[in-house]
Amino acid sequence: MALERRRYAAVLMDCQMPRLDGYDATRALRQREREGERTPVIAMTANAMKGDRERCLAAGMDDYLPKPVRPDTLGAMLARWVSDGPRPSGNGDSGRGRPEPGSDPAPTAALSS
Repeated sequence: MALERRRYAAVLMDCQMPRLDGYDATRALRQREREGERTPVIAMTANAMKGDRERCLAAGMDDYLPKPVRPDTLGAMLARWVSDGPRPSGNGDSGRGRPEPGSDPAPTAALSS
C-alpha cells in the first residue's frame, strides 16, 4: 500500500474500484495507522443516494464527495481537512481546526449543490 511508504495530507478514495473497493481499502488503511495518526480519507463516488454517506463514514472515511466533482468543490473539501497542524487521531481531538470525522454534514451537502 502506497500509504505505508509515504505520508499523504489526504486520500481521495474512489469507492468502486476493481478487486479492492474503497470501503475495504479504507478499513485496511485504518487498521495499519499508528496510534495518534489519522490520514483524512475523502470518499469520491458516483453514488449519491440516501445512506451512501453513512456507509462511507462507517467504513472509516472522514467525508463524502459525490461525482461529478467540480474543482472549486474539491478545493473547499481539501481545505476543510488539510492543514499544517496535527492529524486527528479519532479519539475526539480533531487537531487544530479540523472537523471530527463524519461531523457536520451540512458543509458537505452545501458543496455538492
